[in-house]
Amino acid sequence: MRSFDSVAPSLDASTWSVVCLCAAWCGVCKAYEKDFQALAARFPGLGFYCVDVEDQADAMGEVDIETFPTLLLAKGGQVHHFGAMLPQTEVLARHIQSLLASEPAPPAAGSPEANALWVRLQRVLPEAI
Repeated sequence: MRSFDSVAPSLDASTWSVVCLCAAWCGVCKAYEKDFQALAARFPGLGFYCVDVEDQADAMGEVDIETFPTLLLAKGGQVHHFGAMLPQTEVLARHIQSLLASEPAPPAAGSPEANALWVRLQRVLPEAI
């Protein structure tokens, strides 16, 4: 699991971002990382990011991630999905395809807590995968 300390370039409001919240000690996260990177190659127009929740504890704020992987999908400043998802890339691929098929973006489903987390995460995102 790579550690990310760099600041991401400004994110385009018209671009979808897929953020995998993980931990270096998590075996499931380690196994999922390669598949997540392969999924990023299947959706080249989207930003895919892995964020270690312990390395970025300040950005996580009071949000406690209990299940890995937890995914955050956002477009611009709005979170459309935030929660644990099975570590199966095809599940995530179908979810992404449904979001892309419903363009313009469906109504945001993110809670105020998830939207606030997204704002903080944008300051610490690594370069996209």
